[in-house]
Amino acid sequence: MVDGLELAILIGLQASGKTTFNRRMLADGHVVVSKDAFPNARHRQRRQMRLVNEALAAGRSVVVDNTNPSPREWQPLIEAARAHGAAAVGYWFPPDLSAALDRNAAREDRARVPDVGLYDTLKRLRRPRQVDGFDRLYEVRLDGRGGFQVEPMEG
Repeated sequence: MVDGLELAILIGLQASGKTTFNRRMLADGHVVVSKDAFPNARHRQRRQMRLVNEALAAGRSVVVDNTNPSPREWQPLIEAARAHGAAAVGYWFPPDLSAALDRNAAREDRARVPDVGLYDTLKRLRRPRQVDGFDRLYEVRLDGRGGFQVEPMEG
């Protein structure tokens, strides 16, 4: 592995705190890639993978700030990390549907996701495991004081 190079994959419901966590904890040292940055683009997945691969090839760590609910979304990212000698690091935001719906309802305009989107993501959401190919996994929870509690995950 290339020393210090990583691909951080955020995993969780919409309005679970992923973007705030990213801004506070990862964005300074990572290129941020999110499909939210190109909502009307065609081939969003292809575009995301191109940006991820370009940044990793340039020796820059990347954070992918999407819901990434299942191995279907993680595997291409983990493969890209491997291809560039980067560590694949997962950040799991355990689902709290009620709280996510409340935070989402407080969002304005285009930032608000239709509630059906949260329910759809919840149906597909799966807790990541080391056997999925991650080098490191962390569980991230809101600490109730506007910050985050980050703990290493087992297995």
